Amino acid sequence: DHILVTTDLCYICLCVCLGVVQTEGGKVEGKSHGMGLFRSVDVFKGVPFADVPGKWEKPKPHPGWSGILKANKYRDRCLQVTLLQTKTQGSEDCLYLNIFVPQGLKLSKNLPVMVYLFGGAFLLGASNDVAILGDSLYDGKEMADRGDVIVVTVNYRVGTMGFLSTGDDRLPGNYGLWDQHAAISWVRRNIAAFGGNPDNITIFGQSAGAVSASFQMLSPYSKGLFRRVITQCGVALSPWALQKKPMALTKKIARKVGCGRSNEDEMLECLKISDPIGLTLAGKIDVLLILGKGTVMDLLELAPVIDGDFIPDEPSKLFHNAAQFDYMAGVNSMDGHIFAGVDVPSINKKNANVRGLLAGLTKEKGNAAVDSAFRVYSSHWGSAPEPAVVKKTVADIETDFLFLVPTQIALQLHANNSSGAHTFSYLFNMKTRIPGFPRWVEAEHAEDLQYLFGKPFASPLIYFPRHRDLSGYMIAYWTNFARTGDPSNGGSRVPVPWPLFTKHHHPYLIINHKMTKSSVRYYTVVYSTDILLSSL
Repeated sequence: DHILVTTDLCYICLCVCLGVVQTEGGKVEGKSHGMGLFRSVDVFKGVPFADVPGKWEKPKPHPGWSGILKANKYRDRCLQVTLLQTKTQGSEDCLYLNIFVPQGLKLSKNLPVMVYLFGGAFLLGASNDVAILGDSLYDGKEMADRGDVIVVTVNYRVGTMGFLSTGDDRLPGNYGLWDQHAAISWVRRNIAAFGGNPDNITIFGQSAGAVSASFQMLSPYSKGLFRRVITQCGVALSPWALQKKPMALTKKIARKVGCGRSNEDEMLECLKISDPIGLTLAGKIDVLLILGKGTVMDLLELAPVIDGDFIPDEPSKLFHNAAQFDYMAGVNSMDGHIFAGVDVPSINKKNANVRGLLAGLTKEKGNAAVDSAFRVYSSHWGSAPEPAVVKKTVADIETDFLFLVPTQIALQLHANNSSGAHTFSYLFNMKTRIPGFPRWVEAEHAEDLQYLFGKPFASPLIYFPRHRDLSGYMIAYWTNFARTGDPSNGGSRVPVPWPLFTKHHHPYLIINHKMTKSSVRYYTVVYSTDILLSSL
């Protein structure tokens, strides 16, 4: 331990810091960042948790290093397409994690640990994604400091290199999920040296990262590995969470890279010697799929598969594996809005085709299902609905189908199977900060993350006080849950007690900047679940 004098944030912080830490692979040295008087966060960037992975192989232990590894810069993201899908970025040498450890006047010990899994449709993303005024969106300093927890962000393989599968033992798939498992296992073995409690690990994620956290919770390989799980806007039951025809997709990608063969084994041999960059580009989203055919779900092709191993069965049949984990789950009120713009381009015109959207989402059920769902969703329209009402209905349908209904079913299955573990449900509905959107648009997909990671505190000039209020509430709820399994209790004050979700009692907490007792609600809407989840 030693005293650090720094002038970060224009004042002097007198705190201890970890300095050099011994891990199983060797020594690492991070950097201390002042957060206020007598407060700092030790940051370790780019710590390896596994060796460079072989193509379509499970991760292997890192061989270690000699000397001191200077853990002061983020490492490459895993090989993936760029946002515009015109080229690739990243590297195959990508299995690294980042650790944020809060410190005060005494060295931190036995802290709760929160491991974050990023989203990005299983196609792109990184542990240090999207810089906001210099810092990554997933920078863990504010959450670590304000919640007194250790935050860990991890990389995992995505796209073709992370999720291609034949649906059998030849190319089982789920390599990205195995990477996550290796990272969580590394944290459990090593985090005590950083001041963390290996017996109190929470995994949390958003979108595809939430689906990932859900699969980690349901996998038989996770027994005893962590204690709690938070899924934000995605669960293993989401209709986009599984690839159900992996071999057809593998054959399509093989044709794109010149490996089309009638003999499957020859095709796989060709794929295994193909250039990873070409393979990655071949896995990009095929926008032509949606023209006249289907919905946004048809675009999200590379995803986990039921492999008989990490995911041994349909997710709905695996909740007995989750009985020991405390579980908190929710969605954003307009998670589906951006996807509605893909499925219903006319959403921005007067004649948004609600019936056409429902036909696409319920194609396995036929016209009767379309009529039934249309009645449910148009019941409040009146004889001449305003265009804004129809547009909001389209966004609601997408939100329900892709996010809300699967999440509610996952919460129910968890509560039904729980052996003493807690279950909590929420709805995040803060108005969007995205400029140019209509007034009726609430919380878009991923808009919760800026608050959870404390951006209104880190970048105060681009936020208002109400945003800092909300950010403080979310950090308190999330880190209390990580500490105790109860978001209302754990050392951080919260504005409203958050009641348990149980077998027969289904409260949820509405999360925004104006939280009162009336923020606790109960689901009264009867969702046409059999219709909406026709593809599950």
